[in-house]
Amino acid sequence: MNLKIQNSKFKIQNSILKITGSKSETNRLFVLQALYPNLVLENPSNSDDSEVMIKALHSPFTIHNSQLIDVHHAGTAMRFLTAYFAIQEGNEVQLTGSSRMKERPIQILVEALNQLGAEITYEEKGGFPPLKIKGKKLTKSKVSLPANVSSQYISALLLIAPKLENGLELTLEGEITSVSYIKMTLALLNEMGITTSFIENKITIKPQFAIQNSQFTIESDWSSASYWYSIIALSEIGTQITLSSFKETSLQGDAVLVEIYKNFGVETIFNDNNSITISKIDNKFQKSFNFNLQSSPDIAQTIAVTCFGLGISCHLTGLHTLKIKETDRLEALKVELTKLGATISITNNSLTLEKSENIKPNEKITTYQDHRMAMAFAPLALKVSIIIENVEVVSKSYPSFWEDLKQFGFLLEKNEI
Repeated sequence: MNLKIQNSKFKIQNSILKITGSKSETNRLFVLQALYPNLVLENPSNSDDSEVMIKALHSPFTIHNSQLIDVHHAGTAMRFLTAYFAIQEGNEVQLTGSSRMKERPIQILVEALNQLGAEITYEEKGGFPPLKIKGKKLTKSKVSLPANVSSQYISALLLIAPKLENGLELTLEGEITSVSYIKMTLALLNEMGITTSFIENKITIKPQFAIQNSQFTIESDWSSASYWYSIIALSEIGTQITLSSFKETSLQGDAVLVEIYKNFGVETIFNDNNSITISKIDNKFQKSFNFNLQSSPDIAQTIAVTCFGLGISCHLTGLHTLKIKETDRLEALKVELTKLGATISITNNSLTLEKSENIKPNEKITTYQDHRMAMAFAPLALKVSIIIENVEVVSKSYPSFWEDLKQFGFLLEKNEI
């Protein structure tokens, strides 16, 4: 379905908007819960990705200890489940996904697991899903990875490490990408009572086969909050919204939004009830920004669209992992922003947006089966009417997004053109 969002004005509410749990934390903790069943979780994400993860982890094996698992578009599930099923002794899994998933590389993770003693083979094209995984007991403990790969490859190994007979010693070669997500995984392990160390480029995790009864409340998703930061930045001075539940000492790399959006006149106040109030306090800001998003690439689309909507230029770097996401997000941003009148250039690692005076109204934004494309562009309705294609893609991470927009004054109508 396509939605036309009429040029709208943000309507301030007194209520607190609840954002569900972080998809990143939830998916890590679902794997840990499968490994340590006494782990109790509160406020998990209700995203499609998390639903796919929990369903796969609880899929019953057939009489022949074999099963087919389809993760559809869920890249996190593909990576984490590859590692998880590699250590399920005696069980065999065929792990597959959508046509786009079959184009997303996984060779680096597969090779690392096989070096540890796993038995994983490719069912179709070498280096890509679908995979056949025969679960085994892994006794080797040392492996190396290029440090600039997707942090999900690294986190997949870290999550299963405490269940390996001899733990894990992982050496990262070169400059580390998305270190915040690696630190998130290690922090969650630490909160479970698992011993880890991260010194220079070496991560060590000791084996631990049981944990004490543990209850964990998952923080709300900062990536989902990013669209509300964009909305406030594009609104009038005095506009504000309160969101729950967020921590000032967050494990999520995307919490850098608090600092980045200060540049766009947005102030964040952490309240005593674990909510945040974000307010537009200033329209006086510089007209060009440089941001390195190596540790938070998922908010690149939101920031680029915010800058375009504010009529300012930006240069974003640290974006090389965006080319292997749900779509090539750099190319998608270039195509869709250009439709709206932007002048934009990209490399394999960066995006440069020139200052724009005007935004073309009533343009149709293609989402490329990518939830973040739909949600990143929606705030532009505060400037012009805009059409978003295939709006159902938001269920991947934020199923209630469109209903939440309506609650705060956005004028949505079905569009069949």
